[in-house]
Amino acid sequence: MRPGQPLLAPVRHCCNLPSDNNAMCHPIGARRVSAATAGGAGSELRKLLYMRTESTKSRMAGVLSAGASLGLILAAGPAGAAAEVVTYPAPAGEPLSTDYQVTADGRKVDVYTARVLDPPFAGKEWDYGGAYSFANFDVAGRVEVRITSNRSLRGTVIRPQSAAAKVEQADDHTLVLTLEGPRKFSVEPDGKKGPLLLFANPLEENAPAPGAPGVIYFGPGIHEAGRISLTNNQTLYLAGGAVVKGGVQGQGENLRIAGRGILDSSGWAWRQGPTPHVVSISGTNILVEGITIRGAAHWTVVPRHSRSVTVRGIKLCGSRVQNDDGVNPCNSQEVRITDCFIRTDDDCVALKGLDFNAPDNNVERITVENCVLWCDRARIFLLGHESRAGFMRRVTLRDLDIIHFTMTPFLFEPGEDMRLEDISVENVRLHGEGQRELIRLKPVVNQYMRKKVPGYVRNVRFKNVSVEGAAGQYLVQVEGADAEHSVRDVTFENVTINGAPLAQGQDRVRIGGFAEGVRIEPGGK
Repeated sequence: MRPGQPLLAPVRHCCNLPSDNNAMCHPIGARRVSAATAGGAGSELRKLLYMRTESTKSRMAGVLSAGASLGLILAAGPAGAAAEVVTYPAPAGEPLSTDYQVTADGRKVDVYTARVLDPPFAGKEWDYGGAYSFANFDVAGRVEVRITSNRSLRGTVIRPQSAAAKVEQADDHTLVLTLEGPRKFSVEPDGKKGPLLLFANPLEENAPAPGAPGVIYFGPGIHEAGRISLTNNQTLYLAGGAVVKGGVQGQGENLRIAGRGILDSSGWAWRQGPTPHVVSISGTNILVEGITIRGAAHWTVVPRHSRSVTVRGIKLCGSRVQNDDGVNPCNSQEVRITDCFIRTDDDCVALKGLDFNAPDNNVERITVENCVLWCDRARIFLLGHESRAGFMRRVTLRDLDIIHFTMTPFLFEPGEDMRLEDISVENVRLHGEGQRELIRLKPVVNQYMRKKVPGYVRNVRFKNVSVEGAAGQYLVQVEGADAEHSVRDVTFENVTINGAPLAQGQDRVRIGGFAEGVRIEPGGK
């Protein structure tokens, strides 16, 4: 198909049921189970299917078998269950995982694969566990997830551990998890070696119809899309069961990228994708929601010179190449990154100033919240390495689970006279594996900077940050560059390492020169 051309997708089924079912419309290919309306296991269920087309506006009622894979399906679930589950069959020709089989309340969930360390990085000093698996389904309410594998699942760890309300070992090769609604987590029989990333998403809302005005629609199937262009008031929609091989270039107002499908960049060599980044966007009022992005060839989601951007519920299955940063707001304002799962080789989230000449070059009012983050090689949060902005400020990082990291997870190093200030890090849980460093606040000059002077750090607060896991140094370093480019007013409140509060005088606390107003308050006092 031509880049940006709308796809003629299968007809969408609209399912009309009595109002107490709260039924929603779903594209063809979705399999939806409502245990709440099942009326008991083994009972004969009445199912109604209505189909509406653009040409006839006709409505057709029919009866579907319990195993049908189109439209809305109601089926009995475990006694007392009240979950609604939507699954999306993988398209023909898509290689699936041979490591795991997954069901959600008895419905099959197809399991995909993602690669790690393609050439030119394969076979060198890095080892991040090799290829892994991932799967998506939608759910409302409590759901039972059954995972089987040819591998032994004894000793399997769920990260974050709070994801599953209950974990049962049915046998050596079977786990049964109880989830209290949507969750995103990693199932790890052997650490980073071949885990299963499981994404239990909330039920989808406001999915557009094929052929709707302003909608570029990819239905279930494999699509060789290449470059996809978006402009004012357009929506790119990837239906569940769609694997779209390409990248997105969007510029304008009111842009939306959404769906339950996969945007796949894994067919391109390192830094040679069809677009500058997998999702390159510039404009105002932008939403990127729900999709999975696999195998980024370069930076993944990049809002540049943008305002009012929401990145919600996306899943990044990366680490195929280096420089695959997760979400990089560049010279942008009012960016919210929420409810995401990010696995990358390079930084999960990097705030960057790339252009002093932009009308508003500040990087400010950025929030990252309620996310699960995994970085194989670099940092979880990088603030300031590219610092061509007047200010990087009013940044909030909260309610986060960092399940794997290697380098300093909080690296704040401004340069080029940029002022890094008003930064809040709160309610963050890290799985430690004995790493050397936890936090570094230091104005610097580096190879990325054109103006070779340090920056400034002001008013930074870490509160309720805990590391649990292997013993290690987990250094906390605060140091200014000179009397002018200093660090001022930094607070550490209730920061703990394996249960021990951070405190003045500890070997892991390194307060250098030109650092003023550094306070450590153990236990939140």
